[in-house]
This record gives sequence, structure tokens and C-alpha cells, in this order.
Amino acid sequence: MALSHPSLFSTCFVHRFNPLLFSQHRRRIQSSRWNINLLRHRLFAVAASEKGVFTSPETAKSFDFTSEERIYNWWESQGYFKPSFDRGGDPFVVSMPPPNVTGSLHMGHAMFVTLEDIMVRYHRMKGRPTLWIPGTDHAGIATQLVVERMLASEGIKKTELSRDEFTRRVWEWKEKYGGTITNQIRRLGASCDWTREHFTLDEQLSRAVVEAFIRLHEKGLIYQGSYMVNWSPNLQTAVSDLEVEYSEEPGTLYHIKYRVAGGSRSDYLTIATTRPETLFGDTAIAVHPEDDRYSKYVGGQAIVPMTFGRHVPIISDRHVDKEFGTGVLKISPGHDHNDYLLARKLGLPILNVMNKDGTLNEIAGLYCGLDRFEAREKLWSDLEETGLAVKKEQYMLRAPRSQRGGEIIEPLVSKQWFVTMEPLAEKALKAVEGGQIAIVPERFEKIYNHWLSNIKDWCISRQLWWGHRIPVWYIVGRDCEEEYIVARSPEEALRKARQKYGEGVEIYQDPDVLDTWFSSALWPFSTLGWPDVSAEDFRRFYPTTVLETGHDILFFWVARMVMMGIEFTGSVPFSNVYLHGLIRDSQGQKMSKTLGNVIDPIDTIKEFGTDALRFTISLGTAGQDLNLSTERLTSNKAFTNKLWNAGKFILQNLPHQSETSAWENILAYKFDTEESLLQLPLPECWVVSKLHHLIDNVTSSYDKFFFGDVGRETYDFFWGDFADWYIESSKARLYNSEGHSVASVARAVLLYVFENILKMLHPFMPFVTEELWQALPQRKAALMVSPWPETSLPRHASSIKKFENLQSLIRAIRNARAEYSVEPAKRISASIVASADVLKYISMEKEILALLSKLDLQNVHFTDFPPGDAQQSVHLVADEGLEAYLPLSDMVDISAEVQRLSKRLLKMQSEYDALVARLSSPKFVEKAPEEVVRGVRDKAAEAEEKIILTKNRLAFIESTVMVAE
Repeated sequence: MALSHPSLFSTCFVHRFNPLLFSQHRRRIQSSRWNINLLRHRLFAVAASEKGVFTSPETAKSFDFTSEERIYNWWESQGYFKPSFDRGGDPFVVSMPPPNVTGSLHMGHAMFVTLEDIMVRYHRMKGRPTLWIPGTDHAGIATQLVVERMLASEGIKKTELSRDEFTRRVWEWKEKYGGTITNQIRRLGASCDWTREHFTLDEQLSRAVVEAFIRLHEKGLIYQGSYMVNWSPNLQTAVSDLEVEYSEEPGTLYHIKYRVAGGSRSDYLTIATTRPETLFGDTAIAVHPEDDRYSKYVGGQAIVPMTFGRHVPIISDRHVDKEFGTGVLKISPGHDHNDYLLARKLGLPILNVMNKDGTLNEIAGLYCGLDRFEAREKLWSDLEETGLAVKKEQYMLRAPRSQRGGEIIEPLVSKQWFVTMEPLAEKALKAVEGGQIAIVPERFEKIYNHWLSNIKDWCISRQLWWGHRIPVWYIVGRDCEEEYIVARSPEEALRKARQKYGEGVEIYQDPDVLDTWFSSALWPFSTLGWPDVSAEDFRRFYPTTVLETGHDILFFWVARMVMMGIEFTGSVPFSNVYLHGLIRDSQGQKMSKTLGNVIDPIDTIKEFGTDALRFTISLGTAGQDLNLSTERLTSNKAFTNKLWNAGKFILQNLPHQSETSAWENILAYKFDTEESLLQLPLPECWVVSKLHHLIDNVTSSYDKFFFGDVGRETYDFFWGDFADWYIESSKARLYNSEGHSVASVARAVLLYVFENILKMLHPFMPFVTEELWQALPQRKAALMVSPWPETSLPRHASSIKKFENLQSLIRAIRNARAEYSVEPAKRISASIVASADVLKYISMEKEILALLSKLDLQNVHFTDFPPGDAQQSVHLVADEGLEAYLPLSDMVDISAEVQRLSKRLLKMQSEYDALVARLSSPKFVEKAPEEVVRGVRDKAAEAEEKIILTKNRLAFIESTVMVAE
């Protein structure tokens, strides 16, 4: 889940590479001469082609998405996903944030997998031994729910099975269905080493979990106690805060009378509550100390309704909100988180009126045994009969629901295992404060610090059968709260028990399992071999960046990994935290099944291809949400096709592999020195200089994890500079030039630039780039293991400026042709006017100018003063000191154009007059809506501007006719 030096990362850890995990035998590349390598590469290409893995752009109209799986399987079969020591370098390891074994791919997964794979592929190409460790999470609650439902469909209840039989059935389900999401992750192109796949219930990871529990317990940081937790009555287990989702739902606010003990019938307090059934657990009634309405009752007693006269004290506390409801608060410490904290502060007793299944217990008296919602309705009916019901009203409440089961969660006091978090959190806070960990975007530091500064102890026990069993054993016949054994195995537990209590002692294990997040917090270092690898060894190779989605994960996972990492390895588990945003629909709404706006990644891949999806979702900015639309996907599918067509053009214009002499000429060109760059013609020097500038920018952005910048800059260069300008310019070299050397340099530059574009885009778009790479002659093995482009290569600023002048001239001529509606195929003449030094380099590119501007090559003239027919020409200023004159007669039939413009002017004037007339009408201006009047004014202003432009153009053409006569 991370990267390797101070930088960034959304659901992955990147570790420094741990040599202890890998073979000590390193393959070494033997140096060889170029022609031997060339033969090997050719044989490699033939072998790949014969296996039907790759399709050449020369034989396919567009990239075939169905070949993605073939390419992926080929990568994996070649061992490219495994780390290689061939080129040495600082190792780079990522532990994939484990998706739930019950899950199927959604866009959130697609986002983190894409971003992690971009990092991994980039660093692999940078020459670092790179490993991405995949895995899945056992997902205690989710998996148990799935299996319970499966059993129910067979007419079997969980309670009818033994624990061992039930867990056996879960393992069977996992083996049969648990690989769904990993197969889907493969479809995204994730270059994981699947031979090292982990599961959170694997032996190695289970050993790490037990070891962590024992070490924390030995330090006094794990304890057992009865405290307030989130309770799921249906699942019969505590759930974490992260597994509770709050939704705005219509509810009811019930107003109830609490009579004041010893007072008259008019002495009562009215409370407003959304959960009247919890009144049986009331231990006090509270008002604000400055609320004059109730000050006379403070210190007295209130009678809790329907409890046969049970009294509770009336107290004052600033915790009470005078403005909510009636300003009177019923305190039910056993059933509300805030009430629980208030009760502990004030020393109030805590009453629990609810059973674990959501029914009321004996404290509720006549309502004992009723379901909580059934009890609510009956209680209200009884309150109405006794005259204690004041009213009920509709109220929008924030309902806490189980993320897994969807039921209402109950705050409940329950005996659980907890981790004391404050000493752990203190170290995690200092890690960020001291700069050992950087959070990007930086604004999330405040959230991180706030949560850790106000952290509660962590409830780590769950009342489930599927998960890591808590390594605690109790002594038969003894108080389980006072007498228990913590051990690494049943055998060790029994041995310890016998040493302490005698040979005949019997023990039994705690039935609870650990919170899934407990094992997840250990994931980055347990997948690297902890605790078998010593903390000292691990610290040498710790993960340096964590990538996560959404700031909630920042608390519940990232912060816990930081705390656990520091505790067990002695150092921070990563140096940087990178938070990407959510993927939303095209309207900016969060995707949900309820709204029906969920976009399935697999369906998207089938329609647009994996590369288009990956490129689209990787263009976001760190911490910002991304709106995903069909338009964006369509656009990036077109980008894939543009790459394909560029590859096809280049292949069609490269010599056959058998043309040894031609290839020697192409490969003789070098572009890595200032001297070699200056020897290139202007367009070639321009595009290579721009490429070198791009390589530096893109590499820097990759290192900073500015992936959106990488994608946008590379896209703009490829489509704008390379495809639209250089490829089009090269046609003048390849098709029209009589000089063989000029065509040769164009081929060399096309190949050089395109190869580097493929390299820079490969981490984003691995499939189409690999397919194109395999089609290029003289390639160096697979693209995904090819070296990253060199940085700090020369660029020539003067050549860039000169070619930009040529571009400005071409654009000006193109715009003039469009303005005068010149037929696309028509060639026109032109006079180019500039100073001698500008004319020198512009005239040398006469063929390109003519080709891209659709000029008549034989009638393009270069001069340092305006031509004689300047008054009959369209005058263009392309740049300072660079102008062009286009004879008007070449572009239009002058008399026909005069008639057309005159007719058009009459129509425009008529439309304008109508608009002015509407605006001159007081009735319209005063009575029409403001936006309508504003719209008419805008149209009138636009029409007036068009009339002026048309008149000027007509005057120019008419003056040209007069001059000609």
C-alpha cells in the first residue's frame, strides 16, 4: 500500500522490498552484442505471434478488447509480475488492501487497483525489483451473512450446526466463490504476483494476529469489560463504527409526560424522544441550568411512565440542548452513546432494558419479550390511554443501520474485549507532527489529528463463528472475568492452566472472534512475514506509502496501521498517505443501488475496454471526487483508437525487417546529446525537444503521485503535438520528399517518439500499449519490463519557438480558409512575408507548410515585403514579424461571394431589427421575466456584432473588386 520514498499513495501499501521473502539466487543478464539481441527479440516476436497473443495494427482496424485477457495471461506466464533482480535498484513492494472475499468489483475497487497498478508498473519500469502482494479479507460479518443465507435456502439454521460444522461450510463456500473478485481484479490489468496471494485467515497471517493480541495484552493494552458498543440484534454481534451507516429517514418524535413526584397534576415535564421504548432504562431527567422553564424542578424527582412509579432525579447539565424538542432530556445510559458518557461523568446508574435479539427484558415489566418496535407501538398506545401521551409528530431522523444487514443498530452495553488506544494514538500523532508521515492532500491532517486526539478504546471482539478466534481460554468452574489464560495455542493454554491450577483443570476457549479490522491493521507487515521476520529486519524494508479511498478509511484503517506498525516494528509502516476521492456518477451523485446509478466496471470494460476505463478514472486530483460519465469513457476509447491508428501509420512507413541497410540508417540516429539534436531538421528537433521536456515533467509527476497531471500532459502531447502535428508533418518527408535521408530521419523520429509515448502511457493503459509495442520492430522484450525513458535529455528552445511560429502560420491560413469556406481539396497560393532570418527556416519547411495548409506548392512565395497584389489578398498576421497574403480570387468567386454576403446581411439586419423592436417595447421589458429580457439583449448584441463583421468583410471584398478593375 505504498511507495518507496517520501511521496504519496488509496488502498494499498508500498513497502521497501524484503529480500527475506525471495530466493537468494539472482539471475544475471549477460551482455551481448546488439545483433545477437536483435535476433533474440525477433525470435521472441515470432514466438508471441505464433501463440496468438498479439495482433498487429497492420492487420486489425482497431484494438480488440477481447485480447486483453490473452495479453494478461501471457504477462503472467512469462513471470513478469514477479520481482526481478536483473537490474538491481531499491526494491518496491505493495501489499494490496484486501477486498472482501464476498465482494464483486465496483468502481471503488477499480480506482484503487488502477492507481496501485500505475505505481507498480512505473517503478518496475524504473528498474526497481517490484512486488505487488495480492490478497483478500475474510470479512467476518459479510461472509457469515452470505453463508447463513445460503444455509437458510437449504432449510438449515446456523444454530442447528456445531461451530466446527458451520465454519467447515464457510470454508467450502470460500473455496468455491471466494475468487470472484480476484479474477475481476485481473481483468483490470493488476500486475500482482499471484503466487504470493494471501488470505487474512492464512496460517501466516493468523499467527501474526495471535502474536499481536498477546503482545498487546502483555503490555496491559488489551482488557475485557462491559461498555457501550454498536449492537446488531439480527447478527447478534457488536459492529465497528465503520460498519454503521447513517441515513436521513422519516421517523416520529414522541412527546411524553413525566410527572413530578410530590407535585400536582399540572406539575410535569414533557420530553420528546424518537425511541420511547428505552424509557424503561431512564436513570435521570436533565434540563439546561439556564432554562427558566424548568429551574424550579431541578433537585426533585420525576416518575418514569409505565414503570409503576419508579422515580429518577431531575438534574441540570449544560449538555442539554434547550432548543431541541421541549428542552428536557431523558437520560437512558444503557441505550444512547451520549447518555452513556453523561451517566459515567455524573455517576448515574446504567440500566439495560434490551436483550441481545432486540426484545425487551424483564426490566420493561409488562413489555418484556416484545420486539423493540412492537413494544414502541404498544407503549404509545398505553401512554395515550393513561393520558401521558402528549403528541407525536413527523421527524427526519439520522438512522444508524448495519452496513451488512441493513437493520437498525442499537447502542448497547455489552461485555467485550477492548484495546486501550490512547498510548498507541499518541505515537501515531507524533509521527505526522514530526514529519515521519505526510498526508496528501494536507487538509486531511486535521481530520487525522482530531480523530486520534479524541480516540475511544477499540472494541475488537465480535460474536461470530467466522474469523480469528480470540486467543483466550477460561477455566471451567472459575470466574471468567478474573481467571483466564492468554496463549498462542490450545496446547500452550492447557499447559499454562495446569501449571497454575493443577493437572486436572479443564479449559474452554472464548467463543468470540476478533474484529476484521484487527487483522487488517496488521496486513502490511504480516504479508511480509511478521512476526517471523524480526522487527529490526522489517524496519529496513517498511512500506513507505499508503493509498486509500475516502477519509473514513483514514481513521479506521490507515491510523490503525500506523499505530500497529509503530507498536510492533518500532517505526512507521509507511511515510505517506495519499487519499483519492470517490467515483461519482455523471451528475456528481454517490453511486448506490438505491439510486440505480451504479456503473459496473466489468460491463464498462466490455463496452469501452480496460485501458479507457483505467485512463478515465486515473485523471482525478488527489482528494477530489471524480464524476464518471459515458462521454469521458467514449472520449478515452477514442484515445485508445488514436494510439492504435498512430501505431498503424508508423508500422506502414517503417522498412521491412529484412531491409538491413534501411534499419541501420534508422538506428544510427541518436537523440541524447545536444549535438545530435541540433543536426535534426526543424520539425524533428521540435518534437524530440517537446518529448524530452514531457519525459521530465511526467517522471516528476509520477514521483509526486500527480497521476492526473501525467495523464493529461501525455494525452495532450500525443494527440496535439505528435499525432496532429508531427505525424502530419512527417507525411511531407515520407510521401513527397526525394531525399532518402530526410525520410529516414522522419522514420527514426516517429519510432523514437512513439516508443517513449508507449512507455509513459503503459502504467495507465497497459494492454493497448503492450499490443502496439509488440508490433514494433526492434523492440526490447515486453513493454512492461522495458526501461523507463531517460530524463534530463537535451531540448532546443529556439527550435521549439521556430516551429511554433510555423504552427501559428498554418493555423492562420487554416482559419482563413474556413472563414471563406474554401473547399477542403482546393489548393491556393500564398505569399509569406517575414524577416530574412525567419524566412530562412520557414522556407526550408515549404513542403510541410503547403501540405498542412493546403497550399499550391508551386505558388508559395517567400519575401521580405508585401506582394504587389496585397490589396486584393487576405492579410494574415501569424506572429510578430510573420505574415501571409492569400489572393482572395484563389479562395472565392468574388461576385458570387458579394451576392451571398449581401443577401445574408439583409437577413441578419431583419432579425436584429426584430430583437431591437422587442427591447423597445416597455410592455415586454417590464412584464417579461428578467432572464428572458436578458436573453433577448444577449441575442441582439451578438447579432449586432455579426452584422459589423459581415459588413467589414463585404466592404473588403467590394474594395478588392474595385482595385482589380
